[in-house]
Amino acid sequence: MEKKYTPSLWICILMDLIGCASYAVPVLGDVSDFIWAPISAFVFYRMFGGTLGTFGSVFNFMEELFPGTDIIPTFTLAWVLKRVLAGRRMASKESVSFK
Repeated sequence: MEKKYTPSLWICILMDLIGCASYAVPVLGDVSDFIWAPISAFVFYRMFGGTLGTFGSVFNFMEELFPGTDIIPTFTLAWVLKRVLAGRRMASKESVSFK
């Protein structure tokens, strides 16, 4: 059985904090979001891949560009979603193997 890669929670939290760091400098923050948005979307896709990575990277890109939405912890939410989905898959595989 092949184990799928799940990024570290700490890396996801760090990426969210970097995205929120643009609020530290008021005027520079909006400019830095234009630079950070594509970088963040690329990193998101590479970390999660597949459908979650594709949808999440587009959402992350838009979230970084729109003012006031940087507070959404996109990486951390995706980590939780991936863990929940992985847990459900494992539970469904175990229930099928015992029948």
